[in-house]
Amino acid sequence: MPLSVGDKLGHYEILAPLGAGGMGEVYRAKDTRLKRDVAVKVLPEEFARDSGRVARFQREAEVLAALNHPNIAQIFGVEESALVLELVDGPTLGDLIHQGAIPPGESLEIARQLSEALEAAHEKGIIHRDLKPANIKIKPDGTVKVLDFGLAAILQSAVTGATVATDAANSPTLTLGPTQAGAIMGTAGYMSPEQAAGKPVDRRADIWAFGVVLFEMLTGERMFRGETAALILAEVVKGDMDYGRLPSVTPVTIRHLLKRCLDRDVKMRLQAIGEARVAIAKAVEGAEPEPAGAAPFRPRFGIAGWIAVAVLAVIAVASLRELWRSKEPIERPLVRLDVDLGSEISLPPPENSPLSTVALSPDGTRLAYVASSSNGPQRLFTRRLDQSKAVQLPGTNGANEPVFSPDGQWIGFSAGGKYNKISVQGGAVVPLADMPFAGASWSDDGSIITAGLPGLARMPPGGGVLTRVMELANGEFAAAFPQVLPGGKAVLFVSYAALSADKASVAVVTLADGHRKTLVPGGTSARYLPAANGTGYLVYTNKETLFAVPFDLQRLQTRGTAVPVLDDVAYSAVSGGAQYDVSRSGTLVYRKGGGSSVQAAASIQWLTPNTDGAAKKEPLLSKPGGYISPRFSPDGTRLAMMVMEQGTTDLLVYDLRRDTMTRLNSGGGPTSLVWSPDSRYILFGSVRSGILWTRADGGSDPLPLTGTQSNQAPLSITSDGKRLAYSEYAGRAQIWTVPIEETNGRMKSGKPEQVVTSPFTEVCAAFSPDGKWLAYCSNVTGTYEVFVQAFPDNGRRWQISNKGGAFPAWSPNGRDLLYQSRDQIMAAAYTAKGDRFVAEKPRIWLAKLDGFRAGFGTAWDLAPDGKRVAVVTPAETPGAPRQYHEIVMLLNFFDELRRRVPLAK
Repeated sequence: MPLSVGDKLGHYEILAPLGAGGMGEVYRAKDTRLKRDVAVKVLPEEFARDSGRVARFQREAEVLAALNHPNIAQIFGVEESALVLELVDGPTLGDLIHQGAIPPGESLEIARQLSEALEAAHEKGIIHRDLKPANIKIKPDGTVKVLDFGLAAILQSAVTGATVATDAANSPTLTLGPTQAGAIMGTAGYMSPEQAAGKPVDRRADIWAFGVVLFEMLTGERMFRGETAALILAEVVKGDMDYGRLPSVTPVTIRHLLKRCLDRDVKMRLQAIGEARVAIAKAVEGAEPEPAGAAPFRPRFGIAGWIAVAVLAVIAVASLRELWRSKEPIERPLVRLDVDLGSEISLPPPENSPLSTVALSPDGTRLAYVASSSNGPQRLFTRRLDQSKAVQLPGTNGANEPVFSPDGQWIGFSAGGKYNKISVQGGAVVPLADMPFAGASWSDDGSIITAGLPGLARMPPGGGVLTRVMELANGEFAAAFPQVLPGGKAVLFVSYAALSADKASVAVVTLADGHRKTLVPGGTSARYLPAANGTGYLVYTNKETLFAVPFDLQRLQTRGTAVPVLDDVAYSAVSGGAQYDVSRSGTLVYRKGGGSSVQAAASIQWLTPNTDGAAKKEPLLSKPGGYISPRFSPDGTRLAMMVMEQGTTDLLVYDLRRDTMTRLNSGGGPTSLVWSPDSRYILFGSVRSGILWTRADGGSDPLPLTGTQSNQAPLSITSDGKRLAYSEYAGRAQIWTVPIEETNGRMKSGKPEQVVTSPFTEVCAAFSPDGKWLAYCSNVTGTYEVFVQAFPDNGRRWQISNKGGAFPAWSPNGRDLLYQSRDQIMAAAYTAKGDRFVAEKPRIWLAKLDGFRAGFGTAWDLAPDGKRVAVVTPAETPGAPRQYHEIVMLLNFFDELRRRVPLAK
């Protein structure tokens, strides 16, 4: 029985669909009694109709419910022919393997936890029978959870009344992934030979599957492959096992373990999974000999690479000699290396990067940066400084703002509205949190201090729920660029009074009591660099100049006058964020700025989709500018937008007929805007000033509408002009509505009401043309998707997008709901009757948004005729677009600071 969001199943309220499989549909649900989220799996109808099967299932499920182990997802109970299961967030192991081979160290840690889960179950006589990557989840903190433990055996018994299923090729599967072509093949690929032959099975079938899973983690490839289930089973029973596909660094003991687990003779196979656990522990703890046949290391350098290595070697030797001769600090000369990363790659334009796109490992031996190659997507690259080749890290499309962990083994980065990490050696991307992002700093204990939500928050070492450590102060718009200071008791950060680099200042907050102080007005991109005995330097930027000032770490205060030490650092005119990083070893890396402030240059284009989703492009506003969030007036004659100029954001209106621009406010820092239905007024959010209104023709000064100091963003107004939907930020964004009216040329509001109530973040609301439905975005599923609910709310909602979605827009034809999904605009046809909303499968409406910062969702608006969109695109300039592929490295930068900015004695 299919369920909808809002339906009740006993005391469980359905929140969102998670997937469908051959053995039922899975939903996220709220346990209203215990106030926790669970997974509800609705069983197939033919199963649920048989009371005998259900009763038998209930009895055996009770046995499994007693299986309590940290690596096994629990069964909580049975409710109306549905399973109530532990809800496990995070990717499946199949998702991680799909991105490529998992490094041996991570693979063995996952395998260790798998072996402990199997061992605990086998000791109680419970066999999984369907172990495979899709049934294994990795939580954000790295904990492995085996799903559906023993359910295959239960269902076989309940359905057939026997121990063994009669059709081995169709062994039951209860994965959270959708059933599709190849799903059974995947199951067949993990069956033991005796299971594939329909013979009785015991715990050694799980050991076989364990070996297959470990092999696939190490290689990133299926062990048994074929176009049909029959061909895969043939490979399982008789095919060759190519252990040569294993990485050369695979420990010898693990190679031996795999061969024991994958012995087709069940009597010669590993007899107990506990032996696998012991073998893994020995491989992790003991030193392994180099595998036979491993290629010797041969560094490959060009001439420039050899010169750089030679310079580093000479400096290192000279420094060591001096240190042997004297106990006094040796001031080594500053060495500048201009590094060309290669013309085949391009770093992002500095004006499009609010935070740094280059990073150095703490020991200064490895560089990380984001770039695109051959017109491909922006990705994460890493390169050891003693090697001439960079490595492109798979699975990092859309990456930005790289940050190294304290041990230099991980790189944190933002992508797709999530914060993630990846090993410097490559492997699987590990999602840590779903959040907006304005910088992060890794603490020595592995936790991460992040900015992006209002204030600062702490993320656990393995990711997960954020804990607020600093709220925004009155009049403060945002906090960004955090750095955990040595000792972990205080955090350096940049405070913004408005969306403007000119309104920024460097500040510090102590975590124990929340006490904060301003250190440098007008500074951004601050870093603390340690020197000795609790002293050091505070370095920060103002536009493209890097300053340094002595800093007392104990008193958390600067001492003396700031000195400019570098004057050509690339930066963003929007955030003031500079493109640089400094290692603990004293090396600085930065991108050159070119001698002047770079302002985001964009134009606004018409994009008209063809029947195949391709777009016809025509100029709308070709004069370059820092345009943000274009919004059409309902009559289609004007286009309002926010414009960033010289570090401040203004609200302007462009008249399409007269080709004129009217400024409605100056330096007020609007954050979002919406037109009144009669095109006479514009409502906009302002930092810590609630929502304001102004006449669209510029005939009045902005005046307060909601009269609050909260951060509010107007989103949509009903077609009759009587109700405004807006979001309010208080820990997380929530959607509210408020009645509004115009009287004698003035607008006023009534009592606000929260229209979407949930523990999740909801944004981007849009009223339907008839005002009876509200579309909005929510992260209830773990990623942002588009939902629709009736207005006023009737307690039900429908999910529209299925692969991520944001910024819904109703087509004026009353038949389509559009939304953005990455760089595409999707459309879902719908029908609405009474209190029921039915949406069809989304289709591509515009295949390539091709917008300037399209991933941030501030780059387009649907025209009132519903036939085309206005998109902010990079301004076209004569000649080839500028490519950025050069960086500068300054060796011995700490010594240069001591010379130019002496510390107090």
